[in-house]
Amino acid sequence: MKAAWYSSFGTAEEVLKIGEFETPEPEAGEVKIRVYASGVNPSDTKKRLGANSALLDDGPVIPNSDGAGEIVSVGEGVSPSRIGERVWVYNAQYGRQLGTSAEYVCLPSDYAIILPESADYNTGAMMGIPAMTAHRCVFTDGSVADQTLLITGGAGRVGYYAIQWAKHHGAAVIATASSAGSREQCKNAGADLVVDHPSDDSVREILDYTDGKKIDRIIEGDFGANLLSVLDILKTGGTIATYSSMTDMNPSIPFVRMMFMDITIRMVLVYAMPQAAKEQAARDITTMLSQNRLDNRVAKEYSLDHIASAHALIESGKAYGSVIIKP
Repeated sequence: MKAAWYSSFGTAEEVLKIGEFETPEPEAGEVKIRVYASGVNPSDTKKRLGANSALLDDGPVIPNSDGAGEIVSVGEGVSPSRIGERVWVYNAQYGRQLGTSAEYVCLPSDYAIILPESADYNTGAMMGIPAMTAHRCVFTDGSVADQTLLITGGAGRVGYYAIQWAKHHGAAVIATASSAGSREQCKNAGADLVVDHPSDDSVREILDYTDGKKIDRIIEGDFGANLLSVLDILKTGGTIATYSSMTDMNPSIPFVRMMFMDITIRMVLVYAMPQAAKEQAARDITTMLSQNRLDNRVAKEYSLDHIASAHALIESGKAYGSVIIKP
């Protein structure tokens, strides 16, 4: 099969190779999928750069965990009735070497979720990391109905879905953005108010908007950079669900202040989510896709031959929406 892979860590241009790779066959409990769309996420580029130094111990890596396609064969223990299903997949390259940047991928049957007819393969390739992370952040601590949420970086891939999940389930949503274009993206997703990234000025603007009422929950995309500011608007007993801290990856925290606020800090990693949370996210995603209630953005498509450019676009941070590779 045609595939892209790397056998050493480094920049996309330096280490990604494209060519013929041995076609995998499904083992017991697995399905084999013809991949029609592969989603690139920041975790894929970080792994390629060496975030997990042991990743290459078992051989080359075909990158990307998200994707969508059609089941073409099944392994022992999987019903043959699954053959022909249109599916989206997650965790394809989590704890595994061979991801979705290839014509075929084999993975556990449970990781292949039926894609509603109303959704195309590009949409399916966005559901794994962006939509599931957002779902976990919004719902892991219960219903958000009638609550007020702050979602930082609302124009990002996770933030954009988090706004939508929260609005569709009855929350008021305040989002932060850094530019006019990002503000427009947040508004398109349904945010009620969009302010600059957390600062003294945006804190005042938020509290003016809420008449001084503190925020119930915060979905945080840059924990270390924003923590001190968002503590000024989070209510006692509130929750911060965070999925990234790129500006400061080892932040110091004001422990005593946070303790006296009795707050919950929820760390979210989509790969390590409890299985029950993954299954609930998959069910809710299926419902939303079936009802055409999710707005799904494709920033740019690339052929497999141009995977290095796709990885570079993700690393630039300039893409509104998902970057898709067409194997």
